[in-house]
Amino acid sequence: MKAHDSSPLSDYIEYTSDEMLQRSADFYENIKRRHSVRSFSNRPVAKRIIENCIKAAGTAPSGANHQPWHFVAISSHDVKKQIRQQAEIHESNFYQGRGGEEWLDALKPLGTDANKPYLEHAPWLIAVFSEKKGGIAVEDKNTNYYVHESVGIATGFLINALHSSGLVTLTHTPKPMSFLTKVCDRDENSRPYMLIIAGYPSENATVPHHAMSKKKLEDIATFL
Repeated sequence: MKAHDSSPLSDYIEYTSDEMLQRSADFYENIKRRHSVRSFSNRPVAKRIIENCIKAAGTAPSGANHQPWHFVAISSHDVKKQIRQQAEIHESNFYQGRGGEEWLDALKPLGTDANKPYLEHAPWLIAVFSEKKGGIAVEDKNTNYYVHESVGIATGFLINALHSSGLVTLTHTPKPMSFLTKVCDRDENSRPYMLIIAGYPSENATVPHHAMSKKKLEDIATFL
């Protein structure tokens, strides 16, 4: 390995094999309780909780450590209303046929439609943006690498952090999402990646049976 500035790995914690097995099992039991929820309470969630979750997302690995992401956390009712109005326009076109028969058929077991009240009702929306240019410093304008992969990992960290904090989430990707750039006051360097809805579940929140069906380990993994 070429010479480079580095520090000792001082914060690694080693566990016994039994502890590792237990921790992996505990994590699985916790994360499998994560569900995509479409009925949110309007109970407020402290900004500091969202800040901590975004900081956790910011620790994700990225190409050349450029961290090509930006998170816009939205609690403003007016901004959430704008997002709902814009999203429902695009979603109406999607469900009226633009999505294609196969895609629409795949969504039927989830009971989704063009109406997205949670975009206005939930206490927080987090718009995730990918950055085409950047670098380790905020003012850098270098090419970012593995942007899609990096932002995808960071988004996974964010969802896990929100779930681990006791909140429920929903990932939402209206097509097209370009309106988010304007609503969130981002420049042309930012590209909307995903919208995450976060908050408490409503008292009548449900989970579609279809969404609870997960593939078995042998169907998703091969060990060589």
